[in-house]
Amino acid sequence: MMFDLTQLRDAIAAHGPVTRVVVAEIAGSVPREVGASMLVWETGQSGTIGGGTLEFEATKAARAMLEGKTNAKLSRHPLGPALGQCCGGSVSLVSEVFTADDLDHLAERQSFARQVAGDTAMPLSLKRAETLARNQGLAAKPQLQDGWFVEPLRSCAVPLWIWGAGHVGRAMVQTLAGLTEFDITWIDTSDARFPDVIPEGVTKLTAENPANLVPYAPSDAQHLILTYSHALDLELCHRLLSHSFAFTGLIGSKTKWARFKNRLQDLGHAPDQISRITCPIGDPTLGKQPQAIAIGVAGALLHDLKNNKARKDQTA
Repeated sequence: MMFDLTQLRDAIAAHGPVTRVVVAEIAGSVPREVGASMLVWETGQSGTIGGGTLEFEATKAARAMLEGKTNAKLSRHPLGPALGQCCGGSVSLVSEVFTADDLDHLAERQSFARQVAGDTAMPLSLKRAETLARNQGLAAKPQLQDGWFVEPLRSCAVPLWIWGAGHVGRAMVQTLAGLTEFDITWIDTSDARFPDVIPEGVTKLTAENPANLVPYAPSDAQHLILTYSHALDLELCHRLLSHSFAFTGLIGSKTKWARFKNRLQDLGHAPDQISRITCPIGDPTLGKQPQAIAIGVAGALLHDLKNNKARKDQTA
């Protein structure tokens, strides 16, 4: 989970000062994980920290902060009879009011550490996490220590380029857009191919020949090729094999992929390079419906992301 600066900035632009409420620490059975957050403004809110009485009370407290009635940043909540919840665990929340001016100093940072309770110096472990985030681009793990709370910023999110706004592309974006692990760019040939409403945080790009946008993709981006045209799919595979990428997945059958491999070899790509493209994508046991494909792909991407993070943590 990450601190989404873009989402917060957009909320402030639309509604004025916003209180951000984030789960900072958990114990026992709880509805959401550390890093889960919601934004609260005078007349509305977005996101969730788990619903129920916990969220209701946190929302009231967040609005009280906006009115200047309280400035307590750290609060602890046993999820028992007092809150009418039966989870049995406990949650610590960090609540902070933000204005547009508060975000300027965060724009270029990899993580955000701040004191939310007490007056102790920043723990050495958090200083080390901040240094790694700054020097090596390693996202800091959300954690609360000795009154200090640190979160990775969304600038650490994995760039994910989704090529195609058809049925599968739409299902893929709807499934993945709510995950802060990914920074999604969505591409197709015209505005008419996209839905009227683009999910929050998704960047829409149009180009008569989308393959011409490949050079602008980050070298560490992940790509999902889901267009309406086999010719365009092939061109995107060809361009991406000549451009650095972290992962490329292509929708299609084994027969389609066999033809593509032959065509890509004819275009000069070596078999070991071609094998970097994953086709088919998804989990065939889930079915061929767009939503089933999206769920399978999302699960695989998250699984790989967690495994890669675990390997990085072991070598840090």
